[in-house]
Amino acid sequence: MNWLFLNSGKCESAFNMALDETLLENISQIGKPVLRFYGWHEPAATFGYFQKFSEVANATHLRPLIRRPTGGGIVPHDADWTYSFIAPPHYEWHSLKAEESYRRIHEWIRDAFAKSKIETELAPHAKKTLPGQCFVGHEKFDLLWHGKKIAGAAQRRNKLGLLIQGSIQPPVKMERTAFENAMLVVAMENFKIKWETLSQDDILLSAEELARQKYSQNDYNQKR
Repeated sequence: MNWLFLNSGKCESAFNMALDETLLENISQIGKPVLRFYGWHEPAATFGYFQKFSEVANATHLRPLIRRPTGGGIVPHDADWTYSFIAPPHYEWHSLKAEESYRRIHEWIRDAFAKSKIETELAPHAKKTLPGQCFVGHEKFDLLWHGKKIAGAAQRRNKLGLLIQGSIQPPVKMERTAFENAMLVVAMENFKIKWETLSQDDILLSAEELARQKYSQNDYNQKR
């Protein structure tokens, strides 16, 4: 099997969310799973599709605040590494229950850290302290380092495909490129796939328009 890889580098906050949604909308035509790594031009926070904007605004000082196309809580993007994984509806990942795909994505990240001799583990159960804050406490199958959550994710699964948006707070100082390369190697070893680069010109144009019309608009971000 061949999967597709995309490294977007640092992008505007609204564009980051728009590109993930655009990939989900087009994943059936793309026909293969896509792994995307990306960063942020400025500190920001994203929050779950169903969260109330007023509560989010009171809970974090980070701006801008962008509503994600996925669920979950508030995620600070000031020092994290972000990624997305998108699978077409005919792939096994799409048919998994949400808990199973959540476990599998964090096993993948755990094995990537292990390539750099960084030992992490999946949380066996939830430990929540503040509702709506993604990195306060942890959920079952979050990734832990010495008991502290370092990776979480949110999902959206519909007839178009599966979108997983994840955030990693690196536990030690290390090169991000080394970790990203390890993610690619682990996928080749564990999932028996080969990587291709995603051709993205049309996707980028659609994402830029979606960012303008939706994710950069107060009407969308503050609609709840």
